[in-house]
Amino acid sequence: MSAKMSRPLSIVLATVMLMGLVACGGGATPTQAPPPAQPTTAPAQPTTAPAQPTAAPTAAPTQPKEQRVLKLWHYESLNGAMGAAWAEAIKDFEASHPGVKVAYEGKGFEQIRQTAAMILNSDDAPDIMEYNKGNATAGLLSSQGLLADLTAEATKRGWDKILSPSLQATCRYNEKGIMGSGKWYGVTNYGEYVLVYYNKDMFEKYKVNVPTTLEEFEAVMDTFVKAGVMPLTLGAKEYPSQHIFYDLALSKADRAFINAYELEGKANFKGPEFTFAADKMVEWLKKGYYSKDSTGLGAEEMGVAFIQGKYPIMISGSWWYGRLVTEIKGFKWGMFLFPGAKYGAGSGGNIWVVPTKSKNKDLAADFIDITLNKKIQTLLGNKGGIPINADLTQVTDPQINELIKNFDALVKNDGLAFYPDWPVPGYYDVLVSNIQELIGGKAPTAVLDQLQKAYDEGIAK
Repeated sequence: MSAKMSRPLSIVLATVMLMGLVACGGGATPTQAPPPAQPTTAPAQPTTAPAQPTAAPTAAPTQPKEQRVLKLWHYESLNGAMGAAWAEAIKDFEASHPGVKVAYEGKGFEQIRQTAAMILNSDDAPDIMEYNKGNATAGLLSSQGLLADLTAEATKRGWDKILSPSLQATCRYNEKGIMGSGKWYGVTNYGEYVLVYYNKDMFEKYKVNVPTTLEEFEAVMDTFVKAGVMPLTLGAKEYPSQHIFYDLALSKADRAFINAYELEGKANFKGPEFTFAADKMVEWLKKGYYSKDSTGLGAEEMGVAFIQGKYPIMISGSWWYGRLVTEIKGFKWGMFLFPGAKYGAGSGGNIWVVPTKSKNKDLAADFIDITLNKKIQTLLGNKGGIPINADLTQVTDPQINELIKNFDALVKNDGLAFYPDWPVPGYYDVLVSNIQELIGGKAPTAVLDQLQKAYDEGIAK
């Protein structure tokens, strides 16, 4: 999710140690009783041979093999679609791998993002880990030699057939860590994108319709403002403020702009796209579409406010969908693509990576394979995720089908524009801090200058 986000990134890392189960050896061999004293006369010969005594054991019982442990980290909410699907995948993995235990640890998005390089360069690295895709994240780690090459596994196991070329883009990185080509250093198994969630009850109460253009979207928000209702819940302490900034830029963009920014290192922040986005963010603030206090709110606070029915609109990632299904009880809600834009922030989902220092690369590949099978993918869809290999005839909820349909429409129209923090290492923090300053009152031109400077410096490294 990019940033999770989605798409919701003093950290203490717990270390999981492998525990060998070694059985105790057998007890001492019992001593045989001494033979009886010999009689003075020979006894009568028995008609049948006497029973032979049971031989004493000559060796201790065979000790069981040491149990293998697959150390797995991910940052999905257990209430969300991916968390539920991966929990089922763990059960299936253990059932199909007798003698192997999965040691799962839930981590925060920010916890993994900020410490991944340090952890993966240590002996405490997990065997498999969920990680954010993109040049600045998975690409950087692959170029540093911290991620295992999964190309042979992708071919042998057919992952390259399951994932379309546009979805493979987030899995493959060249020798410089640039996404889109080269070796497989990760595997995605779901889709994600930024969309607009809305409170249907509030839309009906204030007699507004789902907008299809940016102008209509602003008219909807104007209606809420006039009624004394702030339209948009927003988190600017982390994501998704930079996703909204990017989607506004994409409303004026074409594929050449996206490629220049994401893949070629040739972004122009003084061009019409980013200039429009920065000006709109300020305009929306002045019109009362969102609060200046959002600079101190994270994604969690933003999402909870929408779940509680305090705001009619939330712009964020599809990764929120499963949680909304579970936790929204008091109103009807729906979703639509960012109005009037051909392109939108989105991609294949975050990826499973296998650290170079993983002690169980074979088991890690087996687990990835299970997460891509139709059973787990169909469960993912029914829980509100966006599957890429599901039996869609078994995904029957119409709202979930709408979520999948919107993603498929973006993929079909070549509308996935990746995420704004991907181009250079550390750019997530640059975007978050600068959008915070924009909302806090810093001039758009000064913010764009800072974004350009950090971008250019990152590309030059």
